[in-house]
Amino acid sequence: MTSKPFTTLPIPAPLIENLDTLGYRHMTPVQEQSLPSLLEGRDAVVRAQTGSGKTLAFGIGMIMKLAGNETDVQGVVLCPTRELAEQVAGELRRLARHRPNVKVLTLCGGVPLAPQRDSLTYGAHIVVGTPGRILDHLGKKTLSLSKVHTLVLDEADRMLDLGFHDAIMQIASHLTSPRQNLLFSATFPETIAAIASALLRDPVTVEVEDSATEVTLTQHFFKVRGEKSATFLRLLGHYTPESAVVFCNTKAGCDALALELTEQGYDAAVLHGDLRQGERTEVLTRFALGGIRLLIATDVAARGLDIKELGAVINFDLPEKPETYLHRIGRTARAGSTGMALTLFTPKQQSAAERLASASGTPFVSEDVSGFAPADPALLLPRFAVLRIDGGRKQKLRPGDLLGALCASGDIDGQSVGSIAIHDTFAYVAVEQGVADSALQQLNRGKIKGKKFRARITP
Repeated sequence: MTSKPFTTLPIPAPLIENLDTLGYRHMTPVQEQSLPSLLEGRDAVVRAQTGSGKTLAFGIGMIMKLAGNETDVQGVVLCPTRELAEQVAGELRRLARHRPNVKVLTLCGGVPLAPQRDSLTYGAHIVVGTPGRILDHLGKKTLSLSKVHTLVLDEADRMLDLGFHDAIMQIASHLTSPRQNLLFSATFPETIAAIASALLRDPVTVEVEDSATEVTLTQHFFKVRGEKSATFLRLLGHYTPESAVVFCNTKAGCDALALELTEQGYDAAVLHGDLRQGERTEVLTRFALGGIRLLIATDVAARGLDIKELGAVINFDLPEKPETYLHRIGRTARAGSTGMALTLFTPKQQSAAERLASASGTPFVSEDVSGFAPADPALLLPRFAVLRIDGGRKQKLRPGDLLGALCASGDIDGQSVGSIAIHDTFAYVAVEQGVADSALQQLNRGKIKGKKFRARITP
């Protein structure tokens, strides 16, 4: 069935034009089912998987209500992790491009408080952040929420899993009424009903079945016989995914698996809470740009991971809860793309694996890897190398500037350049491995917009 275009909604023409420029012409199911009520100002509880288009669902109404001539915070989006907050903030900035001078500020822990405090002195229209850091600013009176008209709890189930209930309620106590309260969650445990009852007024409930994932996601369960890592390597050899997030239950487990892989010649990186924010950003960007094929991660660290075409999710460790399993496999097969979920379990874990399959609505079939050949590390090397440039948005750099600098001499073809990511003070560009050294020399030898910028190949 064809989805409805955004033009069927009472959305101003400049926003419609911006949506069209961004490639958003027809609504996803979550947008089609929730936007009419959200645009009326109703509170809402929305169940939808990651990648379903929920940021646009709450972002459109929030941005339409902004009073651009004021510098007070008018919208707040609470997220469980820094990565998700940065992803949401970036999407809201793109969504608000048709309106001049709309400021979206990210407030998360793991980075110094002072620069955030300084940014707040100049005002912000929307803040997106983690509950702990927003509470820090409220406590220091560097942030006021007295003019907020929209509160969004994004991935609320994970925030509650991480123990943010009290922080959310404290933040809500700083808000005035009336306001619109929106709760988005992939699952509906009892804790969600409790916080919805406490914060929301006569909410509409929207539940979106992730039909695209049901069709395009294949799930496999493999019984481990012998060493788990040997089983894992046979899975890699058989499926050779272009990109995969490999989930371990602990940080130590991530480190141990990554060390074993790198010692055998595989290119793998870890993502967990012990990484500094700069390291986390670099790892995630390299993975998103195709400079890493295997990302070994814990559940908390991978929250907010937004890779449009993630080839596979591999559960090296069996998750303890069905909700965790659903969150993990929801990282792949998004927006109609295909993906795989490969789960390892020991004979003692078979009943637990059966429960996970049941929770996801798929038949449980125990498979083994005896007929699979071990992986060849050479077949899992990334196609791209990722270069980091010490300049970003604050230096007025744009993707076209980097592409032009790389291709200026004629030695590098534009087809050899992959995706480009621009951050505040630095940027990343993916280039094919065969031209990485030439690209590095070109950037360090030449100028971008008339200025010299230092570049390096990320490890």
